[in-house]
Formats: sequence, structure tokens, C-alpha cells
Amino acid sequence: MSILLLHQQYLDLFIYLVFSAIFAIIIFSASYFLAVQKSDSEKVSAYECGFNPFDDARSAFDVRFYLVSILFIIFDLEIAFLFPWALTLSKTGLVGFWVMVIFLFVLTIGFIYEWKKGALEWE
Repeated sequence: MSILLLHQQYLDLFIYLVFSAIFAIIIFSASYFLAVQKSDSEKVSAYECGFNPFDDARSAFDVRFYLVSILFIIFDLEIAFLFPWALTLSKTGLVGFWVMVIFLFVLTIGFIYEWKKGALEWE
């Protein structure tokens, strides 16, 4: 009996996924066929600021933009781990405290390494 119920739950999920995929294909196809495909003079004119773009929009970014974003994610996750840890510190006890101290120590060592290598310098 429970196996039949389990299969029924998966069947519901499968029907939902199939319906979602068909619906997405219908909407995508409708937008492709119903949208105006010709570009007019207003569409290809200069941007709202009034001047033509300087260069191709697909030019390569400086790698420092990516490096700063990766560093931001790392230290943002550190803050995301600190908040729940601070709320549950009374339940985790001394072991939870020292585990977080080790975690913060490793992150501090990584930050010092990045600083010494010049990853935070912007020339």
C-alpha cells in the first residue's frame, strides 16, 4: 500500500514537471512568433544618455572585477555563518565556540594572504 502511495506522489511530480515544460515551451514560442522582429530607427539609436556606445558591449572585463566578487562572496558567507552561530551559541557550548574560532582563524589567514599578495589593491 505504501509503495503505491509513493508512486502516486512521484506521478504527481512528473505530471507537474511535464506540464511546466510544455507551458514554458508554449510561452517561449508565442513570444517568438508574436513579437516584432524588425528593428526600427528608435531601437538602434543611441542610449538614453544621448551618445553612441564607446566600444563593443562584449569586451572582456578586467579579472579584478571577478576577484573582488569572489572575495565578497567568501566574506559574505562568513557573516551568514556568524549570525546563526551567535543565536545558538548557548546550545552548541564550548565545542561550537572553538569550532567557530578555528573557522574565523582560517578565514583571517586567508584574508591576510590575499592582502599580502595584493589582491585587494586596485591600480
